[in-house]
Amino acid sequence: MSNKVERAIIMAAGFGNRMRPLTYETPKPLIKVNGVSMIESVIKALLINKIHEIYIVVGYLEQKFAFLQQKYSGIVLINNPYYQNCNNVSSLYVARDHLKNVIILDGDQLISNPSVLNPEFDQSGYNCVWVPGKTHEWLLKVENGQIVDCNRDGGKRGWRLYSISRWTAVDGAKLKHHLEEEFINHKNKQIYWDDVAMFCYPEKYQLGIRKMDPNDVIEIDSLDELVAADSTYSKLLKQEKAKNEIKEEISGL
Repeated sequence: MSNKVERAIIMAAGFGNRMRPLTYETPKPLIKVNGVSMIESVIKALLINKIHEIYIVVGYLEQKFAFLQQKYSGIVLINNPYYQNCNNVSSLYVARDHLKNVIILDGDQLISNPSVLNPEFDQSGYNCVWVPGKTHEWLLKVENGQIVDCNRDGGKRGWRLYSISRWTAVDGAKLKHHLEEEFINHKNKQIYWDDVAMFCYPEKYQLGIRKMDPNDVIEIDSLDELVAADSTYSKLLKQEKAKNEIKEEISGL
C-alpha cells in the first residue's frame, strides 16, 4: 500500500427528511441505533484505525453536534451555510481545504466492521459490495480494477457504491479544484459531491474499489430500515404508518 489516510471528513449537514419525525429534533447522524448514535459508530471506527484528525461538516441543527468535540479529541466542526438550498456538494466544498490523503464518509451509517476504514490504500476510490442481483443504489462497473462506469439508478450485477471513499493527495488537489469550478464558476449546486469526479470530470481520475462484505456497513435511510436494525423503534413505525393511513383516507374522501 503506497498511500495512507491522515484525516477524515464526515458529512452530517442534511435534514434527514426520510427519517421524520425523529429528525425534527435530532439530526439523522445522531439517531441512536442499539444505544450508539450512527456518527459515533463512524468516529469510533476511525479512531480504532488511528485516524484522529476528523472534520465533521454540519448544518441542520448544528448545535446538537457540539458535544462530540468534548467527548472525542481531534474533532473539528465545519459549518455549511449552504445546506438549506444546496445538495451535499456544498458540504465537501466547505471542507475542501482538507482533501489530502483523506477518507470521506457519511455520518448516517453504522460501521459494524472497523477494518473497512483501514487507512492504507493503493489508489483513490470507493468501498463497494458486489451485488449479484438488482439494486436501486449507485452501481459501478469495474474493469481491471478500475471504475469505468456508474449508474445512479442502480441495475443488475455490479459493485454497489458505499459512502466511504479514500483520496490521495494528488487526487484530493484535483477534487478541490473541480469542486470550486463546479460550485462557484458553474453554479452547479444541486449535485452530489460524488458527481464531480464520477460524472463531471471522469477523464481526470482513475478510481478503484475496495471490497467489503454486505454486513460490514449498514446504511439506514428509512424508519423501516431503522426498525430492522433496532426493534425498539417498532412502536414509532406503527404510529407513523397509522397516521399515513388516516391521511390517505382523508385525501380520498
